[in-house]
Amino acid sequence: MRVVLAEPRGFCAGVERAIAIVERALEKFGAPVYVRHEIVHNRWVVEALRRQGAVFVHELAEVPDGATVIFSAHGVSKAVAAEGNRRALRVLDATCPLVSKVHRQADRLDRAGYQVILIGHPGHPEVDGTLGQLPPGRMLLVAQKADVAGLPELGSRSTGQRIAYITQTTLSLDETAHIVSALQERFPDMVGPAREDICYATQNRQNAVKALAQSCDLILVLGAPNSSNSNRLKEVATQAGVTTYLIESAQDVRPEWLPGVRCLGITAGASSPEILIDQLLAALAPGGNLHAAPVEPVELLSVNKENLVFPLPESLRA
Repeated sequence: MRVVLAEPRGFCAGVERAIAIVERALEKFGAPVYVRHEIVHNRWVVEALRRQGAVFVHELAEVPDGATVIFSAHGVSKAVAAEGNRRALRVLDATCPLVSKVHRQADRLDRAGYQVILIGHPGHPEVDGTLGQLPPGRMLLVAQKADVAGLPELGSRSTGQRIAYITQTTLSLDETAHIVSALQERFPDMVGPAREDICYATQNRQNAVKALAQSCDLILVLGAPNSSNSNRLKEVATQAGVTTYLIESAQDVRPEWLPGVRCLGITAGASSPEILIDQLLAALAPGGNLHAAPVEPVELLSVNKENLVFPLPESLRA
């Protein structure tokens, strides 16, 4: 059986920065350090940080005065940020810079008089944070192509109202293109970002999965069930016609998946640490509990190299 690893895979620059912020804060200020929501959507990352002294909470009300609190990589609403500033807290913002860019776009477009439409998944922390950049109800949310028909009439010439769209950073490239096309058909004068807001890491990992799908007959995606970008990887591979499973670790692989597989493709969502890949390869190797057929040397399928690094907040720099 051939085993092919996608490149890039796993941690992106935004995730690496967010984790480093928690670790550096623990070093500098000592435990406990409070983190609002999961810093990234991966329970191995969360548990590792919890062992170091991070305390994960749902809301700022759970954080005692005088404590250090970190906002997750997904970003927060203006109301949450204002609460953090109002309280006697040391606030560190681990929001991915690419998410912050979308927040600034929403604010700028709203100030310019545009009706802003956000393409994203309801209930996702990033979407909640982006919607919260404007007053409640000011921004409209579209989750799928069918939602476009249900939008109210917009763009009245008599009022001079203009329309613009922005997107969640971790969406499916292809599905988002279909939604944008439907929006443009209904609102021909709508404007959007110069480049899609879908981040470089999401794009690169989806392109790598498409390349895997050309030669593999089974693909395993390492990622959390609540990870948007990991779920999109599974969708992209499935839509390419390849049997695909989203797993959290090697322990989730069922032995009956493997017999008859000629080429196994492996990738990981942007929040998944490389150690999970290593554990999966060890389980597939001779002597591993998933060793079902002779495994050829692991191949690497690279579609892009990533070298982007986001700086830490100034207060945490050495």
